[in-house]
Formats: sequence, structure tokens, C-alpha cells
Amino acid sequence: MGKEKADALQQYNRPVTDEAIFKVSKEIVVKFIEAGRLTPANFEETFERVYSTVKRTVRSEDND
Repeated sequence: MGKEKADALQQYNRPVTDEAIFKVSKEIVVKFIEAGRLTPANFEETFERVYSTVKRTVRSEDND
């Protein structure tokens, strides 16, 4: 059982890819669209802010 726990911890400690950050950001933006909080006029600004926030959050945890 000790090896299984070590394997699980190693899996959780993998670095997060830029693709994963993009997918999470996309899902958040889709939810904003579905909720009616996002329009085509402010899409670019909102997506950039969501993406940079997610990326900064993930990368800061890598440095801790």
C-alpha cells in the first residue's frame, strides 16, 4: 500500500501544462457566457484576465 500512496502523490505533483491552463480558462469563460455575464464585446479582455489569473495561481503553487 505504501507504493500506491507514493504513486498517487507523484501523479498529483506533475507540472501543469499550458494546455491544461487553457482548458480550465476556456471552461470558466464558457460558464460566464452561459450565465450571460460575458458578451462578444468584452470576450478578449475577459479571457485574457481569466487565463492570466489561472496561470499565475498554478505557477505560484509550483514555486511554494
